[in-house]
Amino acid sequence: MSEQSTDLRETVRRRYAAAAVKVTEGGAACCGPQPVEVDADFGSALYAAEERDALPAEAVAASLGCGNPTAVAELREGERVLDLGSGGGIDVLLSARRVGPTGKAYGVDMTDEMLALALANAEKAGATNVEFLKGTIESVPLPAKTIDVVISNCVINLSVDKAAVFAEAFRVLRPGGRIGVSDVVADDTLTPEQRAERGDYAGCVAGALSFAEYRAGLEAAGFTDVEIVPAHPVADGMHSAVVRATKPPAAGAEAGAGDTAGTCCGVNACCTSAESAADPSRTVTGAKAASGCGCTG
Repeated sequence: MSEQSTDLRETVRRRYAAAAVKVTEGGAACCGPQPVEVDADFGSALYAAEERDALPAEAVAASLGCGNPTAVAELREGERVLDLGSGGGIDVLLSARRVGPTGKAYGVDMTDEMLALALANAEKAGATNVEFLKGTIESVPLPAKTIDVVISNCVINLSVDKAAVFAEAFRVLRPGGRIGVSDVVADDTLTPEQRAERGDYAGCVAGALSFAEYRAGLEAAGFTDVEIVPAHPVADGMHSAVVRATKPPAAGAEAGAGDTAGTCCGVNACCTSAESAADPSRTVTGAKAASGCGCTG
């Protein structure tokens, strides 16, 4: 990683660590000091009132996103969900409610202060089907082909290596899995310099990809059925957008019998005598049923 990239990542980490501390101490967090980050285009106002009311106040106060990815991803009972850049945990907790007790929601975040806040929020919410992991969204600490849905809320634009983020999302998804992301995306006509004029990097603006760049990045990682739809403006030529894409079902076909290192249908060493559920909280039968990929042997 270049020195500039390291500096940008540290700037982002400090900004969000400070937001977590503020919420923990009883304040209300914001994405940053720029006006674009404190109006109705960012934060908890983008969630339905009944969703906010069902969660700890600290989880709601720490919401810094530009959309509601749990609705974007159309989560279903029993699915395994991963939130990239989970922050104070609002999207993980909402995901956990949507997938129910037979599903599971993971969150990965690099900021110790946010992880501590998320764990506290999960305890207050009484959520037992959640797990928060320390790591970066460019190197997710989960095995390959173990996740049904990857979500993220205004975080991918903060990454200094977006190609790595897309590659990691593809890696952890099971064949046929999908992503449902809310993120800031720029008009194709805006140069990187023009994007930087509209807001800083840690403020969720300067690092945004254009629509064409986002699509190209996802397709280069292997995703198909890419859909990027603007939801609402956040600055001149900059939009909160809904991003959806799919990992092709055939992408994991090579993980068959005898492949003890890989997973298929949520099961390690699928269809062999050594098979076991990738998620220790599930039985082999339950893992196969929840995956929906048709492997029942």
